[in-house]
Order: sequence, then C-alpha cells, then structure tokens
Amino acid sequence: MSQAPWWRGAVIYQIYPRSFSDTNGDGVGDLPGIIDRLDYIQSLGVDAIWISPFFKSPMADFGYDIADYRDVDPLFGKLDDFDRLLAGAHQRGIKVMIDQVLSHTSVEHDWFKESRENRDNPKADWYVWADAREDGTPPNNWLSLFGGVAWRWEPRRGQYYLHNFLSSQPDLNFHNPEVQQATLDNVKFWLDKGVDGFRLDAINFCFHDQALRDNPAKPKAVRVGRGFSADNPYAFQYHYYNNTRPENLPFLEELRTLVDNYPGATTLGEISAEDSLATTAEYTQQGRLHMGYSFELLVNDFSVAYIRSTVEGLEQKMTVGWPCWAISNHDVPRAISRWGGKEAPAHMAKMLSAMVCSLRGSVCIYQGEELGLDEAEVAFEDLQDPYGMTFWPEFKGRDGCRTPMPWTSGEYGGFSTTKPWLPVPDSHKQKAVAHQEQDSASVLNGFRQFLAWRKQFPALVAGSIRFLDTAEPVLAFERELDGQKLLVAFNLSNQPVSQTLAVTGHISALGEHGLVSGDMAGTVLNLPPYGSFYGQVQ
Repeated sequence: MSQAPWWRGAVIYQIYPRSFSDTNGDGVGDLPGIIDRLDYIQSLGVDAIWISPFFKSPMADFGYDIADYRDVDPLFGKLDDFDRLLAGAHQRGIKVMIDQVLSHTSVEHDWFKESRENRDNPKADWYVWADAREDGTPPNNWLSLFGGVAWRWEPRRGQYYLHNFLSSQPDLNFHNPEVQQATLDNVKFWLDKGVDGFRLDAINFCFHDQALRDNPAKPKAVRVGRGFSADNPYAFQYHYYNNTRPENLPFLEELRTLVDNYPGATTLGEISAEDSLATTAEYTQQGRLHMGYSFELLVNDFSVAYIRSTVEGLEQKMTVGWPCWAISNHDVPRAISRWGGKEAPAHMAKMLSAMVCSLRGSVCIYQGEELGLDEAEVAFEDLQDPYGMTFWPEFKGRDGCRTPMPWTSGEYGGFSTTKPWLPVPDSHKQKAVAHQEQDSASVLNGFRQFLAWRKQFPALVAGSIRFLDTAEPVLAFERELDGQKLLVAFNLSNQPVSQTLAVTGHISALGEHGLVSGDMAGTVLNLPPYGSFYGQVQ
C-alpha cells in the first residue's frame, strides 16, 4: 500500500509573523522570532507551519501587498533568516508552507511602477487597465472587498486600474501570458529553496472578465458575508465577472504541473466565491490544487445543521480533491468568542480544536487557538487595520484576532521588549504559554495531548466521514478507514444533553484524549456542556 502524502489529514499551524515573536525590539514579530519558537511549535505536534506574508511590502495590507515576491521585508529580517527557519523546521520534522499572493501586487512593485507610466511600455498590459466611460466614471460597477469602487484613476495613463482589494493593491492581468510565466517563475524561486507548499491567497481572483461586464445586483434577502460582512456593499452584488472566471482553471493546471516537479510539495487554495464549496470542488479536481479551503466555517453560525450541511455539501461536490478546514484565521474573530461568547469556558477551546481536527480533511490552526485565546477588544485609537477603520464601528476590522502571542504574563506578554504594534490584552497574559505550561489541565497541554492521541487513529486522520441524524446541539459522525471505525460526537451547547443515536455494533469509549468527555449507555449518549465523545465501533 503506497503511503498517503504528508498533507492528507495534516494539522497546519498558521503563523501571523507580525504577531508571533519579536526579537529585535521594534514591536513587530519577525522571522528570527519564529526560529526561536520552533521547539515550542514542535511540542504542539503539528505537521506543518503556514507563514503569512513576510515579503517586501509597504504594509498597506500588512504584507498582502507585495512589492518583491523574492525578498524578505526588512521588518521581518533577511532572506538568510528564512533559509535558517526552513532548515530549523525541517530538522524538527516540520513542513513549511508560505503564502503566495498571486492575483495582485503592491503599487510599489516594479512591475506596476513601469506599467502605470504610459500605455506602450513593456509592462503596459501587465495590469488591468480600462478607459473611463464617456462621463468619466469607472468602466463598470465592480466593487472592492474593502469598500467603495474597485477602480482607481491613474493620471499618467489617463486610465483606471482594477483593485479588488485596497487601491494600493492593483490586480495583475492574467490574460497576459507573460504575467502567468512571471508568476510561475516567482513560485519556482521558493520551491527551489525547499518550501513544502503554498497557501494561495484569493486564488480565484487571478482572472477577470475581459468584456468588463457589470456584476448583477444581489437581493437583500440573500446577502451573506464570507470574509466580509453582509452590510458591506461588496455583498450587494453577484461576483460573476470580477473573479472565479473559467480561464483560472488552465492556469491552476500550469501551477500544479510546476509544483509536481518537486515531490511532496503541496498547494492549498483560499477560495471565496459565490458558491465557495462548488468552486473548491472544481479547483481541486485532478491536476489542479491539492487542497482547498473556504470561509464556510469562519462564520457566526455554530449550529449542528450548518456544520453538517457545510461538510456534507463539500463531500458531495468534492469527489477527487481534499478539503482543508479552519475555524479561525487572521481575518475573522476568534472561534471561542464567535461561538461561545464572553463566558465561554476554557474547555470549549479544547473541544473546538478537537472538532475541527476530527473532520475529514486537513486542518489549519491559527496561532493562539492552542491557548484558547478570545477575540481582543482593540480601541479605535489602537486600530491598524484599514478595513476596520473604513467600516467602524459596525465592523471593527481584523485587529482583534491579530494581537501578539502572549508568551509570558509580563509586560507586553513576552512578545517584545517594547510597545507592540497592537496591544496585548491583560486577559491574554493570563493565558500565556509560560503560565499554561505549568498546568497539566491547561488548554495548551490539552491541545498537545489531543494531537498526539489523534495520530494513533488512521480513521481520524484520513478516513471517510458519515454524519448521524441528531438533534441540536449534538454533532455526531463516524470516521472509518481500513476496518477501523470511530464514533465521534460533540455537544455544541453550554447545557448537558442526552440523545439516542442510531448506531449499530458495540461501542467502547476511548479515553486519553484530554477532553471533557461524555459516556454512552446502550445507544443513549450523555454529554456535559461542550463535551465530547470518542468511541470505537466493533
């Protein structure tokens, strides 16, 4: 039997470098800070790290606006630091994935500086340029995810350029084969360095409709937010023409062909589309991306019905590809706050991590989830996120999940020796790594215990999934692989619950997973508040 690729069922730890660990005292995390914490990362039992952008950037969107794809921003260190980080991770058996932001660059990128000068330079067609309408207004009704129109006037060319995100993030013109090749060459640069994979930011935004057709209006009743709120004007349209275009698929196949030249390297696409589950299935067909993930579990809905329908919906559509699940990241409020509110008990954090790590697929765990960090309250005067400043106070932006990692309970949480770029809340200092290390029952030690325990069960890592018919608030499913069959159940509420399950066979409870656990009496499952149950089915 051939061994499954390392990324199937992998737990990938997302590091937001600005907020992980600061070694040079400028209040911002850096690559040497990650190197210093590699032993900690190894102790978690994760399979890989994904590092958010650390490339040269003016930091208008904190690194997702890239000025040089092949260099490290001085804020984070040097290229040599990345090489040391890669070597140190590999020595510890940790794979390294990095972000690639392919659809757009910074206005500070040399490509854009040349392109905007006039209409006949060698890079003139490398970005999406369009003439104004007769009345001087933008060429169509496309909107930016970050608010307002998606077009910015450039007087040097007398044209508008497209920006699906900030106006300082111009969109590349992927209809130009030279742009595609230059992009692939940049990816190859990091593959040659030895990275193990890429998390592909906004990967469905690479191509636009060349006819620049208007997006149709979306009725108020069906407006939803995925990475944006439903009251953002962006939610008022169907985004049929500014992203998720069919031309994207052949490019993904070119990208996959390149990556396949590097055995073991993997691709994980971030997909936010009108039907993200269908697009994820389409993008992970044979010869395209290895894995895809969407914002479908990064929402406020914490019902059994929603989680089940989301996972089953992807299972039905994704017949070839492999899913990756996340319940927190650097763009959304932390899961324990979203789903548990202010009074959520610590053991809920353990349950949430166990739940996402028990679904079929790979998992992205965002730094701080292993500590049970809640969403930080950031005062308006401390805000850094331009997205939050624009939509304040209805939407407070993404800073609340981006505050620095608390390593100690001391000043600045041991993150830095100086005032950090975002404040460290006192409540987070109480959950600091140093504090939790000393407590065998802490969220941190429970996280480590569960990940080590999970590896003993191939069915949990790579098996099939089948949901059981249950009433709220009990989420229950079976995982099965090569004759090993497990029953997994969670109480998603803060009240004890009993429920009869339609299961066949003898079920023996499994312990040693470190979770607050329920029990089964015959076919009746009893779960304490935010409790879990794992059983072997014979």
